[in-house]
Amino acid sequence: MNTRQNAEQSPQGAGNGAENEAANGAAEGAIAVGERFVVDVGPVAHGGHCVARHEGQVVFVRHTLPGEQVRAEVTEIGPGGRFLRADAIEVLRAAPERIPAPCPWSGPGRCGGCDWQHVDLAGQRALKKDVILEQFSRLTRLDLTAHLGRELEVEAVQGDQDGLGWRTRVEFAVDEGGRPGLRRHRSHDIVPVDTCLIADPRVLDTGVLSTTHPGSTAVDVVAPSVGEPVVVEVPDGPVPVVRERVILADRELELEVSSRGFWQVHPGAARTFVSTVLDWLDPRPGDQVLDLYAGVGVFAAAFAEVVGDRGSVEAVEGDRVATEHARDNLAAFPEVKVTRDRVDRAVRRMVRSKRRADLVVLDPPRTGAGRQVCRDVAGLGPRTIGYVACDPAALARDVGYLIEHGYALRDVRAFDAFPMTHHMELVAVLDAP
Repeated sequence: MNTRQNAEQSPQGAGNGAENEAANGAAEGAIAVGERFVVDVGPVAHGGHCVARHEGQVVFVRHTLPGEQVRAEVTEIGPGGRFLRADAIEVLRAAPERIPAPCPWSGPGRCGGCDWQHVDLAGQRALKKDVILEQFSRLTRLDLTAHLGRELEVEAVQGDQDGLGWRTRVEFAVDEGGRPGLRRHRSHDIVPVDTCLIADPRVLDTGVLSTTHPGSTAVDVVAPSVGEPVVVEVPDGPVPVVRERVILADRELELEVSSRGFWQVHPGAARTFVSTVLDWLDPRPGDQVLDLYAGVGVFAAAFAEVVGDRGSVEAVEGDRVATEHARDNLAAFPEVKVTRDRVDRAVRRMVRSKRRADLVVLDPPRTGAGRQVCRDVAGLGPRTIGYVACDPAALARDVGYLIEHGYALRDVRAFDAFPMTHHMELVAVLDAP
């Protein structure tokens, strides 16, 4: 698994069709931040908000739901006045999926870490499904429901408990007085919260939120699956190594990872994704496998035990610390080679040397693999490609590139690995023609 940032409080995903439309629909009258108006809310958009229109102008509204009528307050003017961002400060007509937010720090002007605290879990997953279908339709021209021959389900991850208490890695911002907190949406302002309901209870039990951290800009708390939680003060505190265990159907993997490195934050996520990829790619003894954006080597370790000494696994990772951990984690597998390099450069070199691969695992950061990497992966001729994605727009775009090179999308699964937020994880599998 790759070196994505481990504390994503409120990143923005790729835009959708409404944002493109907004570029052509700016209102003539100037609208100021703080202005309020009533809008009827339309469909969900990628990024944790819904689309509305005010006097012909597109408005991206948070803390609402499709079908609601709300009083919205403008929080930001888009570039060139092309669109507006707003918060729903009053609900005039509620959707049936609306519930009282369980967290007192959730809502307009408060913590920006969660997007959907005001929506029941079934409703959250329905919104995420709509986003996935829209992204595939817009970016790949693919009706995913028709293509799969079934309704896509955004599945709960094993160990989920009402969408709360799951986040095992949390980065708290620290203000000038040393108080920890979480940032407001699209802001550097710090809200000095006294709890975080999506955090693993072991994170809160460290007392991080009741302790001041003078001289720090942030404090990371990690509750690993093996051992006790650790607290890391940023930028000058020591950064310990933790151990994470992945329990598969027939074996266990245990890997070391930096407490500030990337690891899936939901306790059931790593097992779910590794098991899904193994099942779909169906490795055989003697296969040549590439694990791209390999992180600390969890996919490489899982495949190595199957391909055996007649096969090979090459794990490619660009981050120095993650690569060092991968080498330690995979030292027991002589059939595994760990390469520290940029994935695009490494795969281009493989294509030029006429290298072939039987299976490829792609687990890129949020931006995706991109056109060049997809082209070169296809040039290696794998019979099957497994793609693990944390952004539906990037996945849809890259699936489109792979389809251009003859690969066929066999299946997609979506997982609610980040409940209460707009984030999700997807796994796709593509087969050679």
